[in-house]
Amino acid sequence: MYKPVKDGIDKSAKFVSYIEEQPQDHLRELVHCYWELKTTNPLPEDFRYHVLPDACVNILLNQMDRDVAAITAIHTTATVLNLGKSFHYIGVQLLPGVWRGNPAEIRNDYVAESYTGTLSLNDLNQELAGLDFFAQQSPLSNFLEKLQHEGLIAANEVTAEILRSIDAIRSVADMATVTKLSSRQLQRILKETTGFSPHDFLKVLRVQQSFKQDYLTYYADQSHFIHSFRKITGYTPTKYAKKFDV
Repeated sequence: MYKPVKDGIDKSAKFVSYIEEQPQDHLRELVHCYWELKTTNPLPEDFRYHVLPDACVNILLNQMDRDVAAITAIHTTATVLNLGKSFHYIGVQLLPGVWRGNPAEIRNDYVAESYTGTLSLNDLNQELAGLDFFAQQSPLSNFLEKLQHEGLIAANEVTAEILRSIDAIRSVADMATVTKLSSRQLQRILKETTGFSPHDFLKVLRVQQSFKQDYLTYYADQSHFIHSFRKITGYTPTKYAKKFDV
């Protein structure tokens, strides 16, 4: 199954904790992980979080200001978010194509405003208050089951098949073949369920997979890999590995 890498935390950063946990078995076709990002002590300067594209949608909950919550995603290039000197976020990372709610709710920037959408994110945020990360997973699971019942998240067989077959996919044509769809059908379904064109979806998945396997599995040569990696992350592979803990 697809396992996107965690976002970039500068190796020099102190007092910043990131942990993630797998969901229960019955939610694994929907959810990659539950995650927590927080400071363990106030930082001497603002923390800049380097968020990578991964084609996932996140449910984001700010535990330091429980009116603040959002549905978030990054498209095809990395985004740097200034989180300040103290922060505590809880989140759910949905697998690509799982989010079926209003696409207009999805944010791709720093979220500081109170949530005013249709989901009960504020109530959920209050329910999580005072619980440690592992105790929070039960109410998070209950919330996801409610979203599933309402049709706001659902398994996506097209993206699931692409993710299962990613090592054998070299082109958009291969993607159409493994999903048994025409190029036009693939274009329409991916755009509707992920917001990505097949070409952009493949670019993001390739960079994500390159963190775990030899880049020649996905790229014609080193030059192609470096160009694609830098375009999406903002760094060459060597500079990214030196700067961020991955």
